[in-house]
Amino acid sequence: MIGISKLYCGQVEPSDALRYGRESGRLPSHLLQFSRDKKPVVVWNMTRRCNLKCVHCYAQAVDPTAGRDDISTEQAKAMIDDLAAYGAPVMLFSGGEPLVRQDLVELASHATSRGMRAVISTNGTLITPQKARELKQVGLSYVGISLDGMEQVHDRFRGVPGAFRKALEGIANCQAEGLKVGLRFTINRRNAGEIPGIFRLLRELEVPRACFYHLVYSGRGSELIKEDLDHAETRAVLDLIMDETRALFEAGAPREILTVDNHADGPYVWMRLQREDPKRAAEVFELLQYNEGNSSGRGIGCISWDGKVHADQFWRGHVFGNVLERPFSEIWDDPSIELLHKLKDKKAHVGGRCARCRHLNICGGNFRARAEAYHGDIWAEDPACYLTDEEIGL
Repeated sequence: MIGISKLYCGQVEPSDALRYGRESGRLPSHLLQFSRDKKPVVVWNMTRRCNLKCVHCYAQAVDPTAGRDDISTEQAKAMIDDLAAYGAPVMLFSGGEPLVRQDLVELASHATSRGMRAVISTNGTLITPQKARELKQVGLSYVGISLDGMEQVHDRFRGVPGAFRKALEGIANCQAEGLKVGLRFTINRRNAGEIPGIFRLLRELEVPRACFYHLVYSGRGSELIKEDLDHAETRAVLDLIMDETRALFEAGAPREILTVDNHADGPYVWMRLQREDPKRAAEVFELLQYNEGNSSGRGIGCISWDGKVHADQFWRGHVFGNVLERPFSEIWDDPSIELLHKLKDKKAHVGGRCARCRHLNICGGNFRARAEAYHGDIWAEDPACYLTDEEIGL
C-alpha cells in the first residue's frame, strides 16, 4: 500500500510515524503502513456468497442463498479473540459479500470490543440506512465500497443492472450516519480509462478516500494476466493518479489516495519527486524505508470462508493451516511452514531483477503470487514491475 497523497502531496512526515514508536497497536489507521512490527492486518473472507455476479471475482463467489457458511458465529468469535490477543490491529471483513451474513454486525462489534479496528470491503448494494446505522453503532472504522468505473462500465463488470446506483446509495447511507467510506478500484485493461471519473466522484460525493488496486493474478496460466496493463500503460496510470491527487490538493479538496498491490509505485513516486522537489524526495525515501514494501505473509494475512490461512486474499494456491483446527497466531509464527517463514524475509530469497534491484528494501520483492503465475517460480521477478533496468540500477 503506497499513500500517494501522503507521499507525493506531503500529507505525512517521517516524524508523524515516529511519534507513535511505529508500533501497529498505537498507530492511527492512516499510518499503519509505516509500522515497525508488521503485525498482520487480517482479511477474513467471511462468506463465499454474494448478491452480484462480478466477472473478476477472485473468491469465485456463489449465490447468496447457497447453503450455510463454514465458520459459525461462535467459531468466528474465538478466531477474533485469538487475533486480538496476538496483536493484529485490523480485522477486514470481506467476501463474497460480507453483508449477506446476518452476523456481520455482531462480529464487527466483537472485534471492536477486543480492541481491534473493524473494517469491511463490500459492493455497497446492501447498505441500507438501517444497516449503516448498526455498523456505526458498533464502532466500525471504515467501509470500502468497490467501483469499477462509471455506471455502464461498473454494471457490466458486476453482472447486475443497477449495481452502480445501489452502490452510490450505500455510500450516501454511510455518510448520513457519519461512517468513514471510501472507494476501491481495481485497475485493468477494460477500465483504466475510468480513473478520471472516479476522481470526479470523490469530489462530487465528498468521499474522503480511494484505493487504486493493481491487478493480482495467481495460479499458473491465469487468464487475468491478459487483463493487466503493460508497463508503459501502468506508468501512465501512476502519473495520472498523481496528477489527479495533486489537483485535488491544490484545489483545497484533498483526498487520501492510495495505490495497492504493486510496490514499484514507491520508487516511482520517489523518482518523480527527485525531479520536482528533491527535499521532499528525501523525506519520502525515509517513509518508504518504514513501509518496507509488499507484506504478504507478514503484515497482511487472509483467512478464507472455510478457515484456511493464506499469505494474502489473492494467493490461495498455498495453504498454511486452518483456524478451525489451530489458532491463527500459532500458524502465523510456525517456523516449520517453509514458505510462510520465507515470506517474513522475502528479500533473502527473491531472484531475477528483484534480487539485484537497488529498491529492494523499499519494494520488498513485490508480489510472489504474480511471479508464480507468470514464471511458475515463486521467487522469480514480479512481471508487473514496470521500472526500467536503468531505474533499478542494473
